[in-house]
Amino acid sequence: MKMKLVVITAPVFFSGEPEIITMLFKDGLEYLHLRKPGAPQDAEEKLLERIPPEFHDRIVIHENFCLYERQGLKGIHLNSRNPHMPEGYAGHASRSCHSLDEVAACRNQYDYVFLSPVFDSISKKGYNSAFRPEELLHARQSGGIGDNVIALGGISSANIGLVRKLGFGGAAVLGDIWNRKADEIAEHFNELKRLIQTF
Repeated sequence: MKMKLVVITAPVFFSGEPEIITMLFKDGLEYLHLRKPGAPQDAEEKLLERIPPEFHDRIVIHENFCLYERQGLKGIHLNSRNPHMPEGYAGHASRSCHSLDEVAACRNQYDYVFLSPVFDSISKKGYNSAFRPEELLHARQSGGIGDNVIALGGISSANIGLVRKLGFGGAAVLGDIWNRKADEIAEHFNELKRLIQTF
């Protein structure tokens, strides 16, 4: 099965962001998670309006869920800030998990779940891996990690191959993408895409 490569937006807005996101979509990005903790709805909507509508069905939003329908987005993502599905919602849904028990309890209710932090975080200083490699290998062997479990936390070109070996269905990147100069982001994304398709 083809591994998913998910890009999560930087937590704050920055100049040129919609143009870079659009460039990533044109380079083949299939899953963008719009995560701007605490951002007002109008700010997120302005960002979305600067991304061509033909790419909106590849965007999953982490809050301001009303924009899902208004902007024709792919789906919504639940986490500790927004833990509940909107009433009557039946579209694409994903969820953040921080333990293997949490994954086991809810992975079958969602299109996919994130498990984090798999490695030491790049974007959050001091947010270190919560899992020993042997623990993840055991989870793979027992079926606790599979195609709809996405590794998050510290993912980079150096360890994306290990993500496949551990049995994850994909990898989500944040710091490894956005901690670069604007003119390096697309090239690095394409390198990650090549690596994830190689393994």
